[in-house]
Amino acid sequence: MTDMSKTAQRTWFITGTSSGFGRILTEKLLARGDRVAATLRKPGVLDDLKNRYGDRLWIASMDLTDVTAVKATVDRAFTELGHIDVVVSNAAYGLFCAAEEASSEQIRHQIDTNLIGSIELIRATLPHLRGQGAGRILQVSSEGGQIAYPNFSLYHATKWGIEGFVESVAQEVAPFGIGITLVEPGPTKTDFGRGLVTAQPMAVYEDTPAGAVRRGVSDGSFAVTGDPEKMADAMIAVAGQEKAPKRLVLGTSSYFAIRAALQERLEELEAQKAVTLAME
Repeated sequence: MTDMSKTAQRTWFITGTSSGFGRILTEKLLARGDRVAATLRKPGVLDDLKNRYGDRLWIASMDLTDVTAVKATVDRAFTELGHIDVVVSNAAYGLFCAAEEASSEQIRHQIDTNLIGSIELIRATLPHLRGQGAGRILQVSSEGGQIAYPNFSLYHATKWGIEGFVESVAQEVAPFGIGITLVEPGPTKTDFGRGLVTAQPMAVYEDTPAGAVRRGVSDGSFAVTGDPEKMADAMIAVAGQEKAPKRLVLGTSSYFAIRAALQERLEELEAQKAVTLAME
């Protein structure tokens, strides 16, 4: 695979471009001369960029939970643009509640969007990328794909799920010149928090870790320090590396939280070593 950072112009396919990382990436890429196929649920949100950049911005309305629409949109983008170098699976949201507070409908929508939607998006792009003989996929996950906070259980279920999927698929498609990277930002100063979906809280959780996290988010004591502009720059840079890393961890808090979690898992594994090895 060639070093795409040396390519004069690249074409990107990005989901969830109305705000957050999707919008920032779109703005940065267009400003540097790349082409962007941007998907979102309300296309009018990008009218200002369309007026400024014209044909270099391709826009489509797409609901990630509509599998048929996802495949049709991906097929159309590759057909009309001819070649797409980088796919950024970014669209997602967070269900913010204790597990038993969520309704079955909320759980289904969280999984349909973050997990099944991301899976189907990647599946839809693979035949095209194989046909090209090269391509890069960035799956925006979260530090929440390796660690877990109370009150985010359903969100974590989708992020841990997509990480397992990507780990496997990356091995499947590497022979075709396709590289996949999981992007794991920590708490970031985007509008992700405003997009959190909540459920009716149960009083029994008020004095539990779930309640503490809720209070931290509402009163601002839950630290959100990540710079989304710097993180977007890092995503663009990693897409240009000749060999795709499995993961890109972004943010000081993410580094230390993930490092501590991995150390704890290793310690637990070693503590059980005698029992584990006695099973054969």
